[in-house]
Amino acid sequence: MTFIRRAQRRGRKFQNPVPTAVGSPTMIFKFLPLYLSNRAERSPKQPLGPFVTDASLYATPPESGLRVTWMGHSSMLIEIDGYRVLVDPMWNQRAAPVEWAGPKRFFPPPLRLEDLPPIDVVLFSHDHYDHLGAYTVGRLATLPATASAQWVTSLGVGKVLEGFGAKPASITELDWTESLRVGALEVTALPARHFSGRSLLNRFETLWASFVIATEHHRVYYGADSGEWPGFAEIGREYGPFDLAMLEIGAFHPLWADIHMGPEGAARSFEALGGQGLLMPIHWGLFDLALHAWRQPIERISAIEGIKLWSPPPGTPAEVVPGVEVRSEWWR
Repeated sequence: MTFIRRAQRRGRKFQNPVPTAVGSPTMIFKFLPLYLSNRAERSPKQPLGPFVTDASLYATPPESGLRVTWMGHSSMLIEIDGYRVLVDPMWNQRAAPVEWAGPKRFFPPPLRLEDLPPIDVVLFSHDHYDHLGAYTVGRLATLPATASAQWVTSLGVGKVLEGFGAKPASITELDWTESLRVGALEVTALPARHFSGRSLLNRFETLWASFVIATEHHRVYYGADSGEWPGFAEIGREYGPFDLAMLEIGAFHPLWADIHMGPEGAARSFEALGGQGLLMPIHWGLFDLALHAWRQPIERISAIEGIKLWSPPPGTPAEVVPGVEVRSEWWR
């Protein structure tokens, strides 16, 4: 398959790279009975953590050249050959339009925003509430750590960031296959199979993307939110191999399999990307966004044989070393 080089629109709405079913108003009639009969432990019964990041570690560069601090869900700080990339930072209390209702964090952020080290790139993959929060953006826009940062995002999302306080001059929007260079660091936006919108009235009006974050020495693939699709194979051939592939495993269900791949889908997508390097499970462990038990995604992907997993505890700056798995079991 050859994926399209630029995102296509139909009127004001961006299109997925392949035909994709996104929940229609009638889905509620399928979902509601499942929701009412569901007995899964969707949120932890016992408090998690505390998870605390030792910010002093950032003063020492990673020996391997690549270190990642997973903050939960899809938020992480990537240190790659002297550069720091803050990915889909989400420090809000809830993944929702308001702070008094909606999916609430299972644990507090391991690191205060005020304790972040100097950041080179702040990256937002798309505009959904579990990836982009008004409070987080507003605070980041005022911090010394991000004063010189480039804010990188998908087409149309810049206006959302500006509305929450980000400086327009610092924002770069990318179409699929477009890149931004910051010194020796290159950030490339690539297709994903998902959707966008912060209400039912503006779906698809901004773009969603996955990203390659690369230097001469390391390549990281951030899959963001995506269902399975044939383009992963071409991404692997053209932009890989990857030292670390970050793929979502949570918030999945057969009803919305086109837009969220789940654990088994992540395993297949990792193999399609080339199956080299390490697989980092993301998009799990912080918010109740589906019907499954909160541990189920990590349990299922941990049981799949033949894949080298890289899954550190929340808030722990962990080195990425070729061939060396990290299988923390904090979630047990």
